[in-house]
Amino acid sequence: MPDRQPHKRRDWSWRSQAFRGLVYQIIAIVLVGTGIWYLASNTLANMAARGIQSGFGFLTGAAGFDIGETVLPFDALDPYWAAFLAGVLNTLRVAIIGIVLATVLGTVLGIGRFSHNALVRGLCYCYVEVFRNVPVLLQLILWYLLFAEALPPVNDALSAFGTFWLSKGGFSFPVPVWGLGQALAGVGLLIGIVAAIVYRRWAQAEFERTGRPRSMVLAPLAMMIAAAFIGWLVGGAPASWNIPHPGTFSMEGGASATPEFMAVLLGLVFYTSAFIAEVVRAGIQSVSRGQTEAASSIGLNKQQSMRLVILPQALRVIIPPITSQYLNLTKNSSLAVAIGYPDVVSIANTAINQTGRAVECIAIVMLVYLTTSLSTSAFMNWYNARAAIKER
Repeated sequence: MPDRQPHKRRDWSWRSQAFRGLVYQIIAIVLVGTGIWYLASNTLANMAARGIQSGFGFLTGAAGFDIGETVLPFDALDPYWAAFLAGVLNTLRVAIIGIVLATVLGTVLGIGRFSHNALVRGLCYCYVEVFRNVPVLLQLILWYLLFAEALPPVNDALSAFGTFWLSKGGFSFPVPVWGLGQALAGVGLLIGIVAAIVYRRWAQAEFERTGRPRSMVLAPLAMMIAAAFIGWLVGGAPASWNIPHPGTFSMEGGASATPEFMAVLLGLVFYTSAFIAEVVRAGIQSVSRGQTEAASSIGLNKQQSMRLVILPQALRVIIPPITSQYLNLTKNSSLAVAIGYPDVVSIANTAINQTGRAVECIAIVMLVYLTTSLSTSAFMNWYNARAAIKER
């Protein structure tokens, strides 16, 4: 039986590099903490000397203003914390939908840069060069002016099939009349998503074992649609839709996306997707040409090679920089205040004007963006670890 290694005693003398490093870190933490305490106490003292109230107690008071667009119902008599919550939800709505759409559009554009069709390559190249070189604030203003000035009024709205309407009032679309069928369809969709995830793992394992590719997109999509359809049938197959139609001053019925929301969403999606396209293009180019030739040698066509061989290897290069683009999209949503979209920054500005609590409101905004950014980074780091190629 081998002898145990003697326990290495920690050297607490100044000659130890580890000990010196620990001391330096403690000193740095103390200095940073002292600086923060000094700034906070000095700020509070100066505010008290000038009769400026401080603290977060104002959050429980009535807001006294309306919000034009909210995810949850909001009334002027609701407290300030509810107003900030409405602003946060508006910010998250733009960020989440924008990230999904920008990812899809940017991926398509990035892959399109490798098309054999010169026209497709040229269009993708022109798109990227135009939208990523125009400031995002200017794009938001241009989209807002398009809705506010170029589009017709509500009573003369542009229509598609009599169900979708586009006007100065925004984009209106039909929504189903909610009932048991829609609820069961949602449950079925969740079950279909789980089944699709299980199937994809099985298909990937079978591909690695036999080399025979299986459907990784159409089959999972069919599972989700079929499960949702079955739930809809079990719920009585309701077919009632609330279809919008032009009213005297606004669209009536259905659901609508306001011009402010559409301008923010389109501006952020088109701007961010141009950068994502370049990230995808660079990731694909990082995969050696020999991988494409090897995929062709075993009978994979170009689409299969891209989906099964090239993109999985490119993901390890794509994910880190694309995370930065997601963070940029979320933080760029703060520019929505320029066109009147009631995000968290807009709500904070209104609260500052009414209460004078500038430090507190700015701290709330900083906390919101810090939380969303760290959450996005944590999720993408987890996904990056899952998508990383496992070395044997």
